Amino acid sequence: MDQLSISDSLNSKSRIIASSGVFKIELLKNVGELDYPQLIEISKSLAKDYGEKAILTKSTIQKYFNTAGALPFIARYRDNIIGYIIGVPLETLSQEPWARTDENFGKANTLYTYAFVIQSEFKGNGYAKMLKRVFLSWAGKQENISFITGHVANGISAKFTGDIRIVNRVDNWQRTGKTFEYYRRELISESSPLKNNPPLITRT
Repeated sequence: MDQLSISDSLNSKSRIIASSGVFKIELLKNVGELDYPQLIEISKSLAKDYGEKAILTKSTIQKYFNTAGALPFIARYRDNIIGYIIGVPLETLSQEPWARTDENFGKANTLYTYAFVIQSEFKGNGYAKMLKRVFLSWAGKQENISFITGHVANGISAKFTGDIRIVNRVDNWQRTGKTFEYYRRELISESSPLKNNPPLITRT
């Protein structure tokens, strides 16, 4: 029994959602400790644009990947993690003033895009595009989820198409010295073409 418990804590539990040759996208049910190092290393690339708080730790992996209501996907190439995207219930971020003042806070209808990152050597081959489309598609299928929100550098949301609204702007976001926009995206129906790019994507 103990061996089973150890195995469960070490190995991730996931479901393959999409694949193309040696590339696959998995919906995580639980992140095992063996995948922690890869996730943490990949997250370091987010620090430059989004601040040190964007770097994952064992604690934040548990909080954001292994929490009820989260929608975490990882991308693997030859079984190695090369990126991830995760949406978390807005209420998970109750410690953030901007989250508490969102008009939808407490309604359980909003996913906040916590991070979206793909390693640079895998850019230009459609992997990032596939990952974000899977995320958006699955977000739209979640019961009661009507919106996706996120923070992007000032001016970036102007490049998005579809129903995007800037909720507010935050100066010196996460002590980066940069102004970020907090935007809200209304999810489109599954019958409509996916037009928007989700917010946080960094090439490492």
